[in-house]
This record gives sequence, C-alpha cells and structure tokens, in this order.
Amino acid sequence: MSDLNTTPLYDLHLEHEARMVPFAGYNMPVQYPLGVKKEHLHTREYAGLFDVSHMGQVKLIGANAAAALEALVPVDIIDLPVGKQRYALFTNDDGGIMDDLMVANYGDNLYVVVNAACKEQDIAHMRAGLGDDVVLEVLDDRALVALQGPEAAQVLTGLCAEAGEMVFMDSRQLTIDGAECLVSRSGYTGEDGYEISIPAGDAERICRLLLAQDAVEFIGLGARDSLRLESGLCLYGHDIDTTTTPIEGSLIWAISKVRRGDGERAGGFPGADKIYDQIANKNYARKRVGLLGQSKAPVREGSELVNAAGDVIGIVTSGTYGPTIGAPVAMGYVQPEYATLDTEVFALVRGKQVPMTVSKMPFIEQRYYRG
Repeated sequence: MSDLNTTPLYDLHLEHEARMVPFAGYNMPVQYPLGVKKEHLHTREYAGLFDVSHMGQVKLIGANAAAALEALVPVDIIDLPVGKQRYALFTNDDGGIMDDLMVANYGDNLYVVVNAACKEQDIAHMRAGLGDDVVLEVLDDRALVALQGPEAAQVLTGLCAEAGEMVFMDSRQLTIDGAECLVSRSGYTGEDGYEISIPAGDAERICRLLLAQDAVEFIGLGARDSLRLESGLCLYGHDIDTTTTPIEGSLIWAISKVRRGDGERAGGFPGADKIYDQIANKNYARKRVGLLGQSKAPVREGSELVNAAGDVIGIVTSGTYGPTIGAPVAMGYVQPEYATLDTEVFALVRGKQVPMTVSKMPFIEQRYYRG
C-alpha cells in the first residue's frame, strides 16, 4: 500500500492499532480493536471521532462565486445565509448525479467539501464551469475530522465554548487550542455532531485532545458505513451515480424550491429539463427505497430484488446488519410500482429469496441539534 496517500492522522491511526485498507486512493482505517459493531454502538451512545481527511476541501473566492456555483447545481446557493451550510448535487447534462457535496457560506468565500473518489473530477468540473472571476483554492493542507454522537457537543464545547452555540447546518470559523478551524454542526451518522477542518500541522494535537475525553473513541470506515446506512444517507458511487437522477434517487428534497420548474430561478443547471420532466410526469423507471429485512440474513450490495413470482424488479445498492435496530437494513432501486411503503419484496441471497419490506428512511431517529 506504499503508493497510497495518507492523511495527517496516519501515524495516530497506527498508534491506535487501526486496521488500514485502501480507500479512494488513501490508506484509511476501516476499524480499530474495538470492532465495527462496538464502534457503531459507541457512536450512537457517546461520541465517535472519524478521520475524513481524504475528502476534497475547496474554497471559492469572488463576488460571483455563489451565482457561478448555482449554475452547476439544482440548489439555492445565492441566498445561502452567511454561516450556513447546504447539501448540493452536481448534475450532468442527462440529469445524472456527478457527486453530492456540502457548501458553506463563510461571507468572503464558499467552502465546499466533495467526495474523495470524485474530488479530481469535481475540481476540474468547477474550474471549467465557474468562470475566470472565481478563484478556486484547493485546501490540500488541512485535515477533516467528524465528531459524532450524543456527547459530541459536550466534548467540543469543552475545547471551544462557541461550538455549543451552533445548531444543525451552522458553519463557523472557530479557534480550537490555538488552531483556526472551519466547523460545521453536521455529519454523516444521523447523530448530532460536528465536522472540523483543521490545519494539517495541528490535526494530531487536536485529535489527541478529543480522544483524551472518556466519551470519545476513534471510529473507522466500517462503522461509518453502517451508521450512515441506518440513517438513510446515500453513499456516492453506490446509491447514487451518473446513471441516477435526483428524482430516481429520492433526493427531490435537495432541489431547492426556488430552482424548481416553477421557481424564481428555474433551470440554468445541467440536466434541468430531464429532471423537471421526471418531477412533472413521474417519467422514470426506478426509485431508491429503504429495505428492512424480515429475517436475520444480511443482504449485501449487488443482491437482486425480485417479486413474489421471482421476477427481477431491482437491485440492492447498500446493505448491512443494522446494530442499532438489530435487523438487516438496505437501500436499493425498484420499479416504481414496488416503491410504496410496506411493499414486500425479496432479495436473492445465495439462491434463496429473503423477505424484505420497503421502509421509510431513516431507519433510526435522526438526532440533529436544531436548537
């Protein structure tokens, strides 16, 4: 794995006996001695610390940055308040999802976080589409960590009192132990918590301060995946990709009202016509749904979904055993007539039909702090 990139926390992971695996070009911790299930449950009960420094971090600078970025996404960026963050999608000309991302307004710049596996293409896409009057600065000298769980706020407030004043999707520049950090109250687990961008040289020191708290354990990619799946959150490249539109992906909520077909700033983003047609005419052949297992058999990504007659009606895109709810959970795509809640479908697991029920997502109660 010597040709893989490492994050500023690599040595700290080894010190904590992480099992490292290749992920999106990086050598990343998949689990620690605690084990995936206990890491998952610890995050739900206390607080987990995740290294997500492999993600892409970018600043967009210029008076026209918000309008320029809005032309690439079906989301309201122009009216995004200073100090707030919003979920967004890059779409292509066919309405397919190129990536999902977070955008925060820091007043004199937009701070954008994109997925690790997509960051080179996303940066190229932004450079090509934003115009010459927007400066794109890649922040490759910063770590990014997520502190997640019901005790996350208490832990971070102990190091920085201002963190406690924030609510869900707030973004602020805060000083933590002398380091200038970019902090949002958000995350990828369904729990309250923060994502913290830290100068690379300060990252290990600040993470040691966090890990010194009794509530905090290092959590790897394995538990990060099961936590986000229980919370009904998409993993790019699995649950959404360039072949799925926001409508097929059940992400219509992410298309801002002002950017919809009847909105004040309708259109102007790639694939708008196709997306509007799908909204208006339900003109799509599949839909992303949640799936709750009716037996103990875990159902994995790639498993075909069939109806009672054995006809293939879809496919599982993410699946695991949900430690919090004590049952298999999955998401996948089915033909629209099978997308109604409580519809029974079957996953093919080693040639056997395993019953699953189309379920609302998230599978757990999200505990974001809204004040």
